[in-house]
This record gives sequence, C-alpha cells and structure tokens, in this order.
Amino acid sequence: MSQNFLKRSITSIILLSLLLFANYSHQYIFVLSIFILGSIICVESSNMFSKLVMPQYLKKNSSIKKFNSKFLILNLIAFCYVFFVFCNLSYKIHGIESPTFFLYVISICFFTDIGGYTFGKIIGGKKLSNISPNKTISGTIGSFIFSIIPLIFFLNTNYLDLELNINNVLFCLLVSLISQLGDLFISFFKRKAKIKDTGKILPGHGGILDRVDGIIFAVPFSYFLLRFI
Repeated sequence: MSQNFLKRSITSIILLSLLLFANYSHQYIFVLSIFILGSIICVESSNMFSKLVMPQYLKKNSSIKKFNSKFLILNLIAFCYVFFVFCNLSYKIHGIESPTFFLYVISICFFTDIGGYTFGKIIGGKKLSNISPNKTISGTIGSFIFSIIPLIFFLNTNYLDLELNINNVLFCLLVSLISQLGDLFISFFKRKAKIKDTGKILPGHGGILDRVDGIIFAVPFSYFLLRFI
C-alpha cells in the first residue's frame, strides 16, 4: 500500500511539472502537448473498446466485419470527441481566457479526485454506485468540498480576477460534478470490458485516460459555462 502510494505521489509530481511546463510555455508547445495527450487517450480508448466489443461478437459467432464496424464507430466517436471537442476547447480556453484559467479548471478536477480519495479512505461508508465500487457517498461529498480549494487559492493571487461569490462557487461545484460523472462514464466502459486500468504508462495510476477521464469532460463543460452562461 505504501509503495503504491509512493509511486502515485512521484508520478503525480512529474505530471504536475509537465503540466506547468506545457501550460506556461509557448503556445505551440501547449498545442503539441494536447495533441500527444489526445493521441494517447485515443489509443487507450481503442484498446478498451476492443476488449469491450470483441467478446460479444465471438460469443454470437458473428462475422469479423460486424465487429470491425462497431469497433470503428466507437473509435471514430472517441477520436472526434477527444480532438474536436476536448483538445480544441482546451486550446480555446488556454488562448482566449488565459493559461492560468486553464490551470484553474484542471486544478478543480485534481482537487475533486483528491477530495474523493481522502474522504473515501478516511470516512468510507456506503458505496456510490456499482459502476465503480471504490467510490463512496462520503468521497463524493469530499470531492465537492475540495473542489473549492482552487478558488480560495487563486483569490489570493493576481493571476485571475476572481471573487468569493456564489457564481464562482457554483462554477467549481459544477465542474467537479462533470468531472465525477466523466470518471463514472469511463469506469462504466472499463467495467464492461473487465479491465481495471486503460493502460500501464503511469506507475501507480494506470493509463493516461485513467487520470484524465474527468478532465476530458470537465474542460469542454467549463468552456460552455464561460461562453454561454
């Protein structure tokens, strides 16, 4: 347990360092980083979909052509969403708003995960859903509480013009909600595919998609909140 926690901690520090470097470097480096991230997500999701779809067709003795068509459709949907929605809107938030605001949104997602993990381990209690057995109701409450920490932190800086008001608190809570729903959404597919992680690229964490499953939904949603509400 302690060894796994050490691996997760070291990996998290490395990921945070890479995020800060990409976020505050030249715009081209940020775009390249998002493109690489999106490519890895697509590869991992493709691997997950293959394990999800193939057994169904093998049991039914269906033709490989039918398997390929459904497999390709799932991958096409994932590809379009990752690159045309997540990557595109990440670039727009980074460029139109500011690199710091993009970091702010990512921080809300990170603290959502930290709050869920912390409250879930310390308090425990009733399970939230059968989709993800490790998630608890107390963890969900902790996620919402911790999601406000980035707002409190950035209030004391000059990087963002934020105030402690109901709108900004609601923004944090809504982004946290979408992040948690995104996590459950990917967990649903992993459970159906009977896999624990989408990859092994991150020691102690699994795959890239396992770490950004909530982010890829929360970032586009935050852009929607900024532009249309």
